[in-house]
Amino acid sequence: MTAHHKMDQADSRNRLDDMVQGLVGSPMNRPDGPLKVSGRATYAHEWDVPDMVHGVLVRATISKGRVTDVASSGMIGKDGVLAAITDDRLLRRPAQGGANEAPPQGSKQVDYFGQPIALVVAETFEQARHAANILPVRYEAEGNAAFDPEAEDTETDLPDEDQLDQGNLDQAMTDAAFSVDQVYRTPGHNSAAMEPHCAIASWDGDKLTLRGSYQMLNYNINELADALNMVPENIRMLSPYVGGGFGSKLGISPEAVSAALAAKEIGKPVCVTLSRPQVFETTMRRSETRQHVRLACGTDGVLTGVGHECLVSNLPGEGFYEPVTQATHFMYGGKNRKLGIEVARVNRTCGGSVRAPGEAVGMQVLENAMDELAEAAGIDPVELRKRNIPDRHPEQDLPYSSRRFVEALDEGARLFDWDKRNKKPGALRDGDWLIGHGMAGAARVNILSEAKAKVTLLANGSALVETDMTDIGTGTYAILTQIAGEMLGLPADRVETSLGDTDLPAGPGSGGSWGAASTGSAVFLACEEIRKEIAKKLGIDESDLRLGDGYAGRGEAARPITELLAGEPIATTGHIEPGKTLEEMQQATYGSYFAEVAVNAVTGEARVRRMLGVFGAGRILNEKTATSQCYGGMIWGIGSALTEEMVFDNRDGHIVNHDLAEYHIPVNLDVPQIEVVLLEERDEWASPIQAKGIGELGICGAAAAVTNAIYNATGIRIREYPATLDKLLADLPSQ
Repeated sequence: MTAHHKMDQADSRNRLDDMVQGLVGSPMNRPDGPLKVSGRATYAHEWDVPDMVHGVLVRATISKGRVTDVASSGMIGKDGVLAAITDDRLLRRPAQGGANEAPPQGSKQVDYFGQPIALVVAETFEQARHAANILPVRYEAEGNAAFDPEAEDTETDLPDEDQLDQGNLDQAMTDAAFSVDQVYRTPGHNSAAMEPHCAIASWDGDKLTLRGSYQMLNYNINELADALNMVPENIRMLSPYVGGGFGSKLGISPEAVSAALAAKEIGKPVCVTLSRPQVFETTMRRSETRQHVRLACGTDGVLTGVGHECLVSNLPGEGFYEPVTQATHFMYGGKNRKLGIEVARVNRTCGGSVRAPGEAVGMQVLENAMDELAEAAGIDPVELRKRNIPDRHPEQDLPYSSRRFVEALDEGARLFDWDKRNKKPGALRDGDWLIGHGMAGAARVNILSEAKAKVTLLANGSALVETDMTDIGTGTYAILTQIAGEMLGLPADRVETSLGDTDLPAGPGSGGSWGAASTGSAVFLACEEIRKEIAKKLGIDESDLRLGDGYAGRGEAARPITELLAGEPIATTGHIEPGKTLEEMQQATYGSYFAEVAVNAVTGEARVRRMLGVFGAGRILNEKTATSQCYGGMIWGIGSALTEEMVFDNRDGHIVNHDLAEYHIPVNLDVPQIEVVLLEERDEWASPIQAKGIGELGICGAAAAVTNAIYNATGIRIREYPATLDKLLADLPSQ
């Protein structure tokens, strides 16, 4: 059976509120947790594949030009070296998840320093690494490479679909009682997931099995098939456990294609694992940004104009660009608006999606500018935001679906004792430390994506959930187990969830914060159909069916599910598709951040002392995993504010800090006590289960709360991230 539903209208039934098992919303532990902490969960590099050999990528040592010769013949057969793969199908750029075609490939063109150009395969990893390091490669370099996005001679283009000029912003700025007109800059970021990328390819005739670490198998299988000129039906991809992705594993990367090509040529399974520097240099980066923000308001603080014009970068020919203004379009009102994105074409590592593309850097800058406007207008920053929440989308005239932004602001201010803060910058001290408080708003677009999931109620009274959806540490195993258990009236230990296998029904994958609501809705639909079959056996309507702890009915009349099944399982595939609700309503998640920061008056060192986040994201499916996602986002925000920065050498475009020793992310001592509050919410326009995405919301504006607090502590505005001490020392208040 198949249960298909297109989200063309609101679903206000709130069916999950009517169930009795008590799983959905609870802080249930992850079913996969014991496997992970005991080392029994099989990650990409840990598959025990017989007769496996190893490949190591060879990367370009020029920034732009062509490979003219790879002199590998003298190495083959020596020191365990089996082959050097220079196939024209070798992927030269990472794919973007969500597309069915692989990115540009073939040719020996070099577009950036560190680009993969060959794969050396040997009996052991150490042999392959050594051979890759000494492989003779000749190039024909071109001298017109571009490395600096802001250089006058760097070519740029303006994507037509991301330019908005509404009303007259220049006049609004002229007429404004108060205004902000500032340029802010954010550096590039790398996903830096704990698990490096890895692929193990093995062939059985024309059938390819690829075990890897990928976020979106439904798309990845098509990307790989396209790259190899195969049909997807001849490929099986396995990715049951993924040690983080944050966007870098949305699409296939060079290790996948090169492993498949090498395994076919050699006739043995080939494992290709990226080193940490290779992860930085060959997957993708978040683009650096230059953001020109203009805000205009009257004496009442109500916005009359909003300008947000941004410069980002990517390789020549790449279609992706950081959607910096994504939330600015709908976050605040103001009838005069000018928003735009300009793309600089540079010879740097490929730009792509890193956690919360767009809002992660766009919201932090917008929220910095709102803080500056609040100070100029003499209005409390919380109050200023509340005054500028529009009734309808200020550009598209659409209504909003559920939106608990006011509640997030008010609840955060109450819990943080915002009204008791020191309002004069630089006036509060604790010994050598200057103390400041700051806040910011949060917003992230919400998306429902097509998803399928099969649910089987087995004759023994247990359930099996199957989908190729992935779990990248976000809690998919948990929430799908909870939804199925809730709908079918089963304890969690009687539900098995199987993920990460392209032989299973296609889910949307983990990315865009759409996985839980989308695949969760598919599981919900499948279970609802199973409930109808059970109700039919009892001769009642499904809406009257009560399922709990493996029984149907109440009291003495309750019957075991196994008795009703009579040895016959019930299997249904749920299929959810987005529909008119995405077009007719502006859907997003919202929140607020409040931070206390201490800045050393002598050294300029900044430390976050406490931080609070309040979020509304529709129905919360698992309190523990949702809270954990918000923790992660806020910690990433601390890193974005204080330490995180990809540094490029503008002589040749190579990444200077391509490892976790020099790419500074927050560690335990950088992170204070963080509090997360999840607001009760249902969004009937978002999905049949009234849930929205929460994974990326936690980072969208978090850095601004920290830097706004730095201003309150010191009187110094941070307009170029991160807020390292060199940007504070010269202007610190005197003792």
